[in-house]
Amino acid sequence: MTVNEIREKFLKYFEGKGHQVMSSSSLIPKDDPSVLLTTAGMQQFKDWFSGKVKPEHNRAATIQKCVRTGDIDEVGDETHLTFFEMLGNFSFGDYFKEEAIKWGYEFIASELGVSDERIHFTIFKGDKEVPRDNDSERIIKKIGSFKIEECDRADNFWGPTGTEGPCGPTVEIYVDGVEVWNLVFNEYYQEANKVLLPLETKGVDTGAGLERIAATLNRVESVFETDEFKEIVAFINGKMQKKDKKAERIIADHARTATFLIADGVRPSNLDKGYILRRVIRRIIRYARLTGITEQNICSEIAKIVIDIYKSNYPELEREQKHIIDELNLEEAKFVKVIEAGLKKFEHYEDNKEISGKEAFDLFATYGFPYELTVEMAKEKGIKIDQAGFEAEFEKHQEVSRKGVDKKFAGGLENKEDPKIIEYHTLAHLLLAALREVLGEHVHQKGANITAERLRFDFSHPEKMTDIEKQKVEEWVNDKLGRDLEVNLDETDPKTAKEKGAEGEFSSKYGDKVKVYTIGGNLDSTKFISKEICGGPHVGNLSEIKGRFRIKKEESSSAGVRRIKGVLE
Repeated sequence: MTVNEIREKFLKYFEGKGHQVMSSSSLIPKDDPSVLLTTAGMQQFKDWFSGKVKPEHNRAATIQKCVRTGDIDEVGDETHLTFFEMLGNFSFGDYFKEEAIKWGYEFIASELGVSDERIHFTIFKGDKEVPRDNDSERIIKKIGSFKIEECDRADNFWGPTGTEGPCGPTVEIYVDGVEVWNLVFNEYYQEANKVLLPLETKGVDTGAGLERIAATLNRVESVFETDEFKEIVAFINGKMQKKDKKAERIIADHARTATFLIADGVRPSNLDKGYILRRVIRRIIRYARLTGITEQNICSEIAKIVIDIYKSNYPELEREQKHIIDELNLEEAKFVKVIEAGLKKFEHYEDNKEISGKEAFDLFATYGFPYELTVEMAKEKGIKIDQAGFEAEFEKHQEVSRKGVDKKFAGGLENKEDPKIIEYHTLAHLLLAALREVLGEHVHQKGANITAERLRFDFSHPEKMTDIEKQKVEEWVNDKLGRDLEVNLDETDPKTAKEKGAEGEFSSKYGDKVKVYTIGGNLDSTKFISKEICGGPHVGNLSEIKGRFRIKKEESSSAGVRRIKGVLE
């Protein structure tokens, strides 16, 4: 049975049971700051389950796009994926355990043709807070004579998504020893402090991994042998000079993930969901290189296949195809330059028992090689890393950078009182954020000089920017200018500022207390446009900045440092 046939059977079956078939929501959760990405089918219905919003339907069924990276290191085995599709049927104060368990079994047995000998169930065995799920056990025994296992909260209590929300005990349906369906009975609301409160209206939230069902149903070795994955895997395998099944699977999975994330509006960056995207793209490139795939734009070549396979069910992929290709090509071009030099350097350490902090920092500072990638590769080789030594070298480097700051003017300003200079000073924060978005997290401010006519901005970057990169930076900045985004000031100590994600190479000259300016948030925000330690004046809101930003010149300032001269027009 093909993956698409399973999709169609599922929706048709539950539509016949009175469910409203609804579209998948975006991978970017709407109005839910508790999570970065959509990880389950129920996320678009959290407010329906909690009672905050009156449900539009009593019953619904969806096939939801999901991304989970908690098990990213397990990808490459038979079942783990970062992107997957989740089949789900939901009840909002309508039916409960009896119907959910009966229909789940009936769909697997009757619609998919799985014999009872291949099926078993698990139930929640109870704990101090939540009683044993005797009702579900009774219902399963009414259906037939199945093996029923009792499991603890780690296995058979689900939720919430994020830090708070609806949750409850679960019944899991297994086929051939593989969990294929999780039936969640939302009886509680977990508050942020972990306290469980009974929900006024009980609900049903089920989730079945489409790829896992297809693999189990068709008795294939892994999810990567299902019909939709096979074409992606075959393309990758054909490019490999050195065959490696794990690498082949990682590349295939991550290419799907990156394609769907970009289609839904995620861009590579160094924060939150943007960093998740950047990480999976980097892993594609790294594993491609390890298997001898060196051709340019391999990420976008695989993405084209992904788009062709999934566009009929997810038309946004075809609509956003050019954007997907452009983003992948740009990110790959940036990272290839980093990884090629870094991999060669890493080879010198492969016979070591430990990589010193200085060696790890050299990979990071000299070659721009991400520290987390060094850690990942060292783990594969059984090599330890002196993390404390790395952090000490990093701090030492920052101190040297601070001492080299031009202190002629505070913050590089000619006149702190000039309104235009204040606009340009705030603009510098946007420019730094844009450069880190487009070029990578190795970018840090190395100096600035601001007048009422222009901004001069120095930053760490090993090579000349391309025209496309400059255009991307201008577009990013101009997208923010003129918007109603507050610039908020908080005062704290340098250590806290760093822990909260603030940028700043110059914090030592401000003493024990530093000012942190956050655009589009505050010191405690996990989502923001820019967060930076700074002592100069700023506008109160980006809407105060008039004009459009344009890069007039980009040139070398010193070894490893570039300079941008920009204006507001």
